[in-house]
Amino acid sequence: MRALARAISQAEAGHGAELIRRLFDRTGNAITIGLTGPPGVGKSTLSSALVRAARSLGKRVGVVSVDPSSPFSHGALLGDRIRLTEHFTDRDVFIRSMASRGHLGGLAGATADAVLLMDAFGMDVIIIETVGVGQSEIEIAELAQTTIVALQPGSGDSIQVLKAGILEVADIFVINKADHPMANQLKREIRSMMAMLEFGGWVPEVVMTQALLGEGIEELWNAIQKHVAYLRETGEMNVKRSQAFRHQVRQLARGRLERRLEEELSAEMSEDIDPYEAAARVLRVFGFDGGVAETEPEQIRPAPQRATVKGL
Repeated sequence: MRALARAISQAEAGHGAELIRRLFDRTGNAITIGLTGPPGVGKSTLSSALVRAARSLGKRVGVVSVDPSSPFSHGALLGDRIRLTEHFTDRDVFIRSMASRGHLGGLAGATADAVLLMDAFGMDVIIIETVGVGQSEIEIAELAQTTIVALQPGSGDSIQVLKAGILEVADIFVINKADHPMANQLKREIRSMMAMLEFGGWVPEVVMTQALLGEGIEELWNAIQKHVAYLRETGEMNVKRSQAFRHQVRQLARGRLERRLEEELSAEMSEDIDPYEAAARVLRVFGFDGGVAETEPEQIRPAPQRATVKGL
């Protein structure tokens, strides 16, 4: 485990390329579970409960827990580890906390590297816990094979979250803190919104849990196993792995391009030119013709989607 910890530290420091090259052929065996949801919904408690369930079956488990970074100091509390303390002495559980460091999408820049390294080091199950879902934090669906969206009844923002594209990317909905008086109402709302969609294959399951007491965790684990079996039987597991590969390639390429872009922008800022001319000059550096249309719309990469609205 110390070797794995050092390997992930190297990846976080931006020196993981050679390690990934050497270990990549050992990857592709782990089940990857993404866990997202609004802050305070109990994601870390759910993670701990899932670790317990996997370990009861003899699985080796890795956890990547991403915490938000301060916009001022760029540091993070990494408090999710507090809720996972019961697993610290288990040699077959590896827990790694990461600061998001401004990375959008609810993940950290080195999350994909950490997942690959845990896979290469023999983890059977890898749980990726995001910062907390928002309007655009659905990047986890690209990296994980099974995406769990946790919601809390009575929070007031559950339906807003469902409107934000989460309904289309969730493989399993978890209504945590199921002892809340509004838990069944939230379940009905989720079912009602799902009824407006046509699913091309997998239909998301809705599981009620009380993670703090361990209630509903067996049902959640069974839903995960059912989804993994579906992916393997239909061949979509290969699609998921290809999707995760493209996600990491895109992030690596984007990181290098953004660093180079910042260098070029710093150089152009010193000259008395307008933004369009500056953009044209920067584009020429990257091999483009430099033309910047005045009405060119922003190109937004569509989120992974498996459902469409009925009748459309």
